[in-house]
Amino acid sequence: MNALPPLDYRMAFDLAPIGLVMSRNRLMVDCNQQLLDMFGATREQLVGQSFEVLYPTHDEFERTGARIVASLNAKGYYADERVMKRTGGPHKGDLFWCHVSGRALNPKQPHAAGIWSFEDLSATRQVKADLTPREREIAALLIEGLTSKQIGKRLGISPRTVDVYRARLMRKYEAATTPLLVQKLLSA
Repeated sequence: MNALPPLDYRMAFDLAPIGLVMSRNRLMVDCNQQLLDMFGATREQLVGQSFEVLYPTHDEFERTGARIVASLNAKGYYADERVMKRTGGPHKGDLFWCHVSGRALNPKQPHAAGIWSFEDLSATRQVKADLTPREREIAALLIEGLTSKQIGKRLGISPRTVDVYRARLMRKYEAATTPLLVQKLLSA
C-alpha cells in the first residue's frame, strides 16, 4: 500500500488554485504561481513591491487600504470584489474583476502582516464600460448589496453623492433600476 507523502505546506501554497500573497506593511513578500499568471508578472516584478502595482490607480490603492482597516472583523478577515490591473504579459494594463479576501495576522495591526487570496472573475464578469475609479468602487459595493447610505459611510462620502454615481452607472449600462444595474454588472 502506498503511503501518502508528508504534508508539504510550501507545495500547497505554490500549487493552490487561486492566487496567494503573503504581505508585510502592504508589500508583497511572497506569492504563488497562480497569482503571477493572473497578473502576467514574474516573481521579481512583484515580490518586494507594494500592492499598489496591482491597482488601476493610486487613489484606489489608498482608499481600499483605508476600507480594509475600517472593515476588518474581530478575527481580522476582509473580502470584497474589485477591479485590478494586469502588470505584465500580453494583457499588461488590462483591468479585470477580482475577488480578494484576506486575513490580517494581527487584527490590531491590519497591514503589518497578512495572507491574501485573489480570484480572477474575468471568465464570468468583464470590465466593459469605461468606469472612473470611484464608479468602480461604487459598482463593487452595489454588487455586495449595499444601500447608498451604507456605501456612503464606507467610502466617506454622502449618500447623495453615491446616488449621483449610481445614476452615471445606470446610464453607462443602460439600466433602468438598481437591480438591473447589478445584474448587468454581474453579467458584464
